[in-house]
Amino acid sequence: MNENDLQEFSLQLLRSGDRAEVARLVDAYSTKIYRLALKMLSNPQDAEDVLQNTFLKAMQALPKFEGRSSLSTWLYRIAVNEALMTIRRAKPEVDITLKNGENEDTDDDLLLTSFTDWCCLPEGELMSSEAQNHLDKAIHKLPEKLRIVFILRDLEGLSIRETSETLELTETAIKTRLLRARLKLREMLSAYYGERLGQEKI
Repeated sequence: MNENDLQEFSLQLLRSGDRAEVARLVDAYSTKIYRLALKMLSNPQDAEDVLQNTFLKAMQALPKFEGRSSLSTWLYRIAVNEALMTIRRAKPEVDITLKNGENEDTDDDLLLTSFTDWCCLPEGELMSSEAQNHLDKAIHKLPEKLRIVFILRDLEGLSIRETSETLELTETAIKTRLLRARLKLREMLSAYYGERLGQEKI
C-alpha cells in the first residue's frame, strides 16, 4: 500500500468516526501544531486554543477534504489560519493577508548563503540558551508574513513545496519571503553575533 492509499484509508476511517484513528491523528500532530502556534503567538494559552480549534475544524471539514494535499499540510494550513486570526484579533491594524505579492523574484544562491556570516561560530555557541533567546526574540519581531514562512521552513523543516501548499502561496513567493526573513534576522542579530565572534578571536 503506497502513501496515497494509506492516506485514503486513514481518511475513510476518520470520516467514519473511528475513535482509534482520530486518537492516532491527534497523537501524531498535537505536539507539532502546538509548537507551531506557540512560535507564531508566543502565548501558551493562545497556542492551546489554536490546537483545540485546529482539530475541531479539521473534524468538521473532513467530509469536504478531497485529499489533494497531505493530511499534515492540511492540518498545518488550518492551524496557521487559526493563529493568524488570533493575531488579527489582537492586532487589527497589522496586515497579515497571505497573498502572492508583486516583485517576488529572488535568487536561490542568496537563499543558500544568507547565513554564512555566522559560519565561524562554534556549534555550541549557536545552540547556547543565550543565543537561542536572542534568536527567539528576533524571530518574534519579524513581520507576520515573513515569520510564518521562516517558522514553517527553517524551524519546522517543511520543504519549499510543503510551505507553499500550506500557505497557498507560490514557491517563488515562499523563497522570497524566506530570504527576506533570513536577512532581517541577520541584521537584527548582527551585533550580538559580531560580539561573540570578537570574543572568539581574543
